[in-house]
Amino acid sequence: MTKDDQPGSTLPRRQLGRALRDAREGAGFTLERSAQLMEMGKTSLGRIEKGQNDKVRLRDIETLGELYGLAAERVEELKALAQQMATKSWWQASRHLLFPGYNTYLGLEAGASRLSFYQPLLVPGLVQTLSYAKSIERNYLPNETPDDIQRRVDLRIRRAAILTRHRSPVTAEFIIHESVFHTVVGSPAVMAAQARHVADMGTRPNVSVRILSLSASLPPEGVGVPPYIMLDFPADSRGFTAEPPIVYTEGAIGTMFFEESDDVKRYREIHEAIKSAALEEKPSRDLLRQVARRHEQ
Repeated sequence: MTKDDQPGSTLPRRQLGRALRDAREGAGFTLERSAQLMEMGKTSLGRIEKGQNDKVRLRDIETLGELYGLAAERVEELKALAQQMATKSWWQASRHLLFPGYNTYLGLEAGASRLSFYQPLLVPGLVQTLSYAKSIERNYLPNETPDDIQRRVDLRIRRAAILTRHRSPVTAEFIIHESVFHTVVGSPAVMAAQARHVADMGTRPNVSVRILSLSASLPPEGVGVPPYIMLDFPADSRGFTAEPPIVYTEGAIGTMFFEESDDVKRYREIHEAIKSAALEEKPSRDLLRQVARRHEQ
C-alpha cells in the first residue's frame, strides 16, 4: 500500500521502472550495487524503478542496459518508454485544478484496459452529465471562480471519451448505490437527465452498470467500504508485461493507491460480493429510468 502524490507515476514511467528493476534482479545486482556502479544515489535509482521520476536520461538507460547485459533492441524499447514520459498529457495544463494525487490517477486511468467502480455517494465522474458535474463543482468548491469551475467540468467530461472512443474503448463496470440517484444534486431535472444518461451508457457493449438497490441486503464484505476504482492494464504491444492492477480510493484527507497483490485480491473479493447483491444490468437500467420519471414528476 502506498500513498502516492508523485506526478511521474504514469503508465510509461511505471513500465520503464519495472522493466529496469526486473533487469537488475535478473542480472543479480542489488539496488545498492547498481547505484554504486552508476555513480548515483540509491534513492535516485529507486525512484526510477518505482516510476516516480518525471524524466529519465537516455544515457542512463543505455548505461543500465550495458550493466545488466540487455540486448540493444531491448534498450531501444526502454528508451522509447522514456521518450513517452516527456510527452505532456492533455490534462497537464489543468494540473493546478487537480486534487493531490489525482494527476497520478489520471495518468493510470488513461492507460487502463478495464476499470471497476464502486460508488455509494456520487455518480462516478466518467458517467456524469455536464449539468450534474457543474452542480457538484459548485457545491464542493463554492470559492472557485466560474472559469476554474468550467475548466474542472471540462476536464471531467473530457475524461469520459475513454468510454466512447471508436478505437479500443475502455471496458468499465460501475456498481452504484441507488441512493446516489435519489440525492438531488442541482435540481430534479438535473437528476432525471443524469439517471437516464447512466442508463443509456449501460447499453454500450463496453460498459456495465449495476445498481445496488435500496432494498438490497449489503453483504458483510461491503460494509464500511469507501468508493474505489480498480484498474487493470493491458500488455504493451512491444512485449512489456502488463502493469499489475491497482486500486484507487479517495478520502476526506487524501487519496490512496493499493498495489500489493493481497490488497488488490481483497478488493476483488469485496467487489464480487457487492456485485452479487446488485441488480443485473437490464433491471438496473429499468430502475434508473423509473427514478428519472419520479424526478420529472
